[in-house]
Amino acid sequence: MGTTEAGGVITLTEADLHPCVTRTGRRHQLTGAPPAQPVLCGVAELVDAAEKLVAELRDQLVKGVLRTLDRELERLLLDGATGRVSTTPAFPGHPGLVDLSPLAGEDPASHRRTTALIRPPARIARPGAGLRLDLPPRLLDEEFGSAAIMRFEDIDFPRTLTHEPTRRFLSETGLPEHGTWYELDMDVPLQTLAEYCAEESGIPADRLPESADRLIRLGRLLEDPSLVVDGATGELLCWSEPDATLRPLNADVSTLAFTVWLVHREKTLDTKPDVVTQYG
Repeated sequence: MGTTEAGGVITLTEADLHPCVTRTGRRHQLTGAPPAQPVLCGVAELVDAAEKLVAELRDQLVKGVLRTLDRELERLLLDGATGRVSTTPAFPGHPGLVDLSPLAGEDPASHRRTTALIRPPARIARPGAGLRLDLPPRLLDEEFGSAAIMRFEDIDFPRTLTHEPTRRFLSETGLPEHGTWYELDMDVPLQTLAEYCAEESGIPADRLPESADRLIRLGRLLEDPSLVVDGATGELLCWSEPDATLRPLNADVSTLAFTVWLVHREKTLDTKPDVVTQYG
């Protein structure tokens, strides 16, 4: 059994740990030393009535967990004979009713990219109220780091930003300051497109769209047009100064944030393979 050290800290031995404890960091936390090789756990070891398991589940190995920030969604299963990766719901009280859903073929590593890019829209980004998506509050902070997220205050908003869901998202959830193809305006308070053009670009008012007073400039895109949000509807658009054209960009700030999150997530797959089991 484990030993008790000075200060009341209990340290377990490798023999004390159940094989399901496979994450290196957690085993190190409990034993004080990382295991030489993570151990995969069989499905039959996790249920009380293993004899009720459907035949195709009995020889499956538990590879990991698909999860959101606050709960487990499905288990990742590896077929030791074929290398196929599947998912199954977190084991219910009737293991005989559990089904397998294919996720990857014979290349076990391929499930990471599939999971990261296909599953999140259904698992993480739920339909929202007022905005298209309801994102977990800490999703952007966990991906980019809280220091990289810009959150605005009421004093930063022009009076024409009347779309309450957009105001709430920008103040509570925020947006990454550098979003792959855009950069936010850090010189707050935010300006309307009319104010920005009058003070910064000198574009005459007759070249601006009629809605310029209710279009709030959030920043610039890499191609150098302005990233703007319609203060009345929450729609995101881009304003091109050279040709004085207003074009649709995103449904709202929630879809912009989620798109940026997906792009950033894809770029980190090769260097941080554990992001799949962390976020789902």
